[in-house]
Amino acid sequence: MFVNEYEENSAIADNKIVYMENIMNKFEMLHQQSQPLLLANVWDAESAKRAERAGYQAIGTSSAAVAAVLGYEDGEHMPFEELLFMVKRISASSSLPLSVDIESGYSRDPKEVAANIRQLVDLGVVGVNLEDSRVAQTRILMDKDTFAAFLSEVMGHLRASDTQVFVNVRCDAFLLGLDNATAEATKRAESYQRAGADGLFFPCVIAESDIEAVVTATSLPINVMAMPDLPAFDTLSKLGVRRISMGNFAYVSISNQLEKTMKNINLKGDCSALFVANDL
Repeated sequence: MFVNEYEENSAIADNKIVYMENIMNKFEMLHQQSQPLLLANVWDAESAKRAERAGYQAIGTSSAAVAAVLGYEDGEHMPFEELLFMVKRISASSSLPLSVDIESGYSRDPKEVAANIRQLVDLGVVGVNLEDSRVAQTRILMDKDTFAAFLSEVMGHLRASDTQVFVNVRCDAFLLGLDNATAEATKRAESYQRAGADGLFFPCVIAESDIEAVVTATSLPINVMAMPDLPAFDTLSKLGVRRISMGNFAYVSISNQLEKTMKNINLKGDCSALFVANDL
């Protein structure tokens, strides 16, 4: 009896490993296709389901959106245990490859950051975003070499535990509006590639010349984020961009629409706004 149970549990574990390897391989290949991977940023189980129904190839959490849903400010104010709970529900609600924004790792210790990532991988996560800035009173960019050493240690711990995960490193040079953002970003791209990153994310880069510069600086897939003046997808593809994400803007758009509907109900004195036809 015990032998049969052991064999059954071993078979289940082996099947899970094979399944996760397949999903991981699929996620990596999505960064090598002819058109950039358009990643739907989600914040709960329902938004994940909607993204899958809308035909997206992969989903990723927005740290700001998940925090807002739970009543927290962005910047690791949300306890990691609550992030785990939300990721567990999102992962269980969609079959799409899932990447998770873990901000700066929820620890200053590389070993603990790697352990946090392993917990996410155990929930079915295939990718994480790890950023090179930290939030105290304000958001501050870490020293390039200090962060590269930190990243290298995190990657070493992940390799030592045979943890397969796509680590997308977020560089905040453009987000923070540095005067020398392009030069700083290209230096960091080279450094972070040497430290073991699988991909690089440059939120708030919009100028075609800046995008071309960071793409040229590394052989890693480059991720950009939705902005009002971001070039069209075809242009981004020609520039060599491999991944496009939405940040928390989808969540903000939905939340603004909800507030508008609530105000409409209150002002009109009826609930008709709830039943306006929405074309899908």
